[in-house]
Amino acid sequence: MRKRSVSPDWFRQEPPRHSYRAVFKWGAAGRFHHPKSGLIRLLQAQLGWTAETWRPRQTGVAEVRAARPSRLAPEQIERLTAMVTPENAGQDDFARVRYAHGQSAEEILQLRGELPAPACDLVLHPRNKQDVQDIVQYCHAESIPVTVFSGGTSVTLGVRPAHGGVTLVMSTHMRRVLAFNETNQTITVEPGMFGPEYEKYLNQAPEYFQAGRRYTGGHFPQSFEYSTVGGWIATLGAGQQSSYYGDAYDLVISQEYVTPTGSFVTAEFPAAATGPKVNDIMKGSEGAFGVLTAATLKIFRWMPANTQRFAYMLPDWPSAIATAREISQGEFGMPSVLRISDPEETEAAVQMYGLGSPVAQALLRLRGLHELKRCLLIGQSDGQAGFSRHVARRSKSICRKMGGLWLSGYPVARWAHGRFLDPYARDDLFDMGILIDTLETTVTWDRLEKVHSGVRKFIKARPRTLCLAHASHFYLQGTNLYFIFIMPMTGVEEYRRFQNGIIEQILSHGGSLSHHHGTGKLMGPWMEAHLGAEQMAVLRALKRHFDPRNIMNPGGTLGLDGGGVLGRTK
Repeated sequence: MRKRSVSPDWFRQEPPRHSYRAVFKWGAAGRFHHPKSGLIRLLQAQLGWTAETWRPRQTGVAEVRAARPSRLAPEQIERLTAMVTPENAGQDDFARVRYAHGQSAEEILQLRGELPAPACDLVLHPRNKQDVQDIVQYCHAESIPVTVFSGGTSVTLGVRPAHGGVTLVMSTHMRRVLAFNETNQTITVEPGMFGPEYEKYLNQAPEYFQAGRRYTGGHFPQSFEYSTVGGWIATLGAGQQSSYYGDAYDLVISQEYVTPTGSFVTAEFPAAATGPKVNDIMKGSEGAFGVLTAATLKIFRWMPANTQRFAYMLPDWPSAIATAREISQGEFGMPSVLRISDPEETEAAVQMYGLGSPVAQALLRLRGLHELKRCLLIGQSDGQAGFSRHVARRSKSICRKMGGLWLSGYPVARWAHGRFLDPYARDDLFDMGILIDTLETTVTWDRLEKVHSGVRKFIKARPRTLCLAHASHFYLQGTNLYFIFIMPMTGVEEYRRFQNGIIEQILSHGGSLSHHHGTGKLMGPWMEAHLGAEQMAVLRALKRHFDPRNIMNPGGTLGLDGGGVLGRTK
């Protein structure tokens, strides 16, 4: 019998000023995107949630309290404040806590408990590279820890100041365009520029830079609206169209850094045979070697009129994998968006994208596409008109040969409409005592099914737990797996144990520690086991060179040192 749909009493107010909710709420303070009725019905059916259990709890409306007072000496605070001017320094509890937290489930659960929260000792908003140099030099001399904060969307405890110290907020002032080169198709920007601002400059290049064409950065992570260029580079992020445009590693041409032992700029050559590239070494260093102050990135011609969208329902997970692999290895060009959902995620998508009507279900069954076996594939091609049509045409042909049923471009349009809005619904679910979180990994084609089945088995062994999985970044040699798990849970320690177990399963079945979320302090404890002692020795040698006093984002980042009081351990 179908459960009666409910209309939960969602939290619809802006967070109270200086509250815990003002720290953890996703996105704009007054913006909301509540879960759709299809998702609510799914949660009722799968989690046993009833009308009585859809009630807010732990909403985090109390005023923030820091776990401890600042440990910097008054003269240190005075010196550092003078470097940026008093209006660009913060010592109050809210500022110290606000800029000490990202968006990981662990941090959100802790903040919702309204207990005294981890905090840095002083928040500084540098205005330019000179401010950064002055701060880093002084902190090096005084052995004061430095953590870099930009958009604050880290889900790996990447901005947690494990040993206190100074937090540099790069997105307040350091968000300028420094150079635009249409001949080379590059743009140079400061690291604090947010995604929409970056894309606006490129889309409107004729108006801003008198360019002859319009451009795109091609980088659209789900956090796009509230993440920054510097954050993308620091964590080796990948946007939802990376299969065509590339990830942050591919996009960055050169960088400028301030480190405790000096500053440098890498050359803008597209290629050079001059030994190991320091430019590549610094990508993904997560603030552990120094502070990124500028980056030059590739840009692409923006031709939205040429976009082609397509979606197919495939018979099962093995055929979905085979279809995606043939598209990826077909050497006819790559779609910009390619995503395959496993059976459980497909059923959620069917409900959320309006494909769950009796007529639609009957048609799918008639074609041999049955519930909890069938798998959704969505795709999008971009670029020059003929190229985009060709990629879409070849991709569709492969889908048909694999037994896929064409669903038009409608599911892709629905996905695109909600892709930057869906994170808002996470706050609503947490309010109701339902935890939703993700872990992701890189897999080779020959290990994909093993990793998928092994990790799912562990997650599903926990009662009343949904596990939705998809692959959405594709390469000749493999892809990523992205696991979304949803369950009733409010305890931090219980969640840590569960999350640690998933990470162990990913590694034991042959996946990487991370594909595009970075490592932070969350994954740090597993880095040496994952990379091996020799590779970790190389990273630690680089750390000693750039940061001999271990002031840059210490406390477990990249597994380079111990976790510390506020760091993460297994």
